Amino acid sequence: MNTVLTKKKEDLIQYFKEVCEDVGKTTSFSIRFFKEVIRPPYEMKEFIRQCYSIGYKSLPLVTITGFIMGLVLTLQSRPTLAKFGAESWLPSMVALSLIREIAPVITALICAGKVSSGIGAELGSMKVTEQIDAMEVSAINPFKYLVVTRILATTLMIPLLVFYADAIGILGGYMGINIHSEVGLYRYLAEVLESLKFVDIFPATIKTFFFGFFIGMIGCYKGFNAANGTESVGKAANSAVVTASLSIFIIDMIAVQLTDLFL
Repeated sequence: MNTVLTKKKEDLIQYFKEVCEDVGKTTSFSIRFFKEVIRPPYEMKEFIRQCYSIGYKSLPLVTITGFIMGLVLTLQSRPTLAKFGAESWLPSMVALSLIREIAPVITALICAGKVSSGIGAELGSMKVTEQIDAMEVSAINPFKYLVVTRILATTLMIPLLVFYADAIGILGGYMGINIHSEVGLYRYLAEVLESLKFVDIFPATIKTFFFGFFIGMIGCYKGFNAANGTESVGKAANSAVVTASLSIFIIDMIAVQLTDLFL
């Protein structure tokens, strides 16, 4: 019995050490990013290519998800509001729910699964096949070329994808309302815009930049520091998805608390 307890205690201590070590390495990785991002030369071509890969190629998935979010939210909320005779509040409720919480979080989670895992697997495979070492030998800064460009691209593209998901979700809500009743598009959009305030849009926009930054940072960190062996590529991709998804929920929780406290 004592042997089992001792073993569990040692495993717990080892796990705690690994977590602390991982946090320290991630912090050092982030500090290096902020140093490299302001130091020339700037890899603009690679940055634009990453923006295209991360942003444009994610549009079909974000379009489908955003439309379904707005449609389902409308159809699920309508019966409840109808019981209280508040169906006229449906456009406002759908727009506020999408813009403040649902669209940013769901879009970020989708990108965490698609983008962060892709970055982790790509950089992990480059690490395993020693392509990163070859870049260093060729006098190319692999951190600036591979890491900085991807993190900047995710930081810029995720907010744009969220704005796009907001618009598509609101359109999906319009389609959902017109399944049971006829509402003009102009009237629907007027009610949506009338319900929105600065305090609804600004905090939701700011946190999407943090979502994008952490999605790119975690994916790059896991891939750039992958161990030797092909198995590490899959582990890097899987770990990037899990960690990025968890960070999104933590950031969202902090953002909600700060918004409630200061605004």
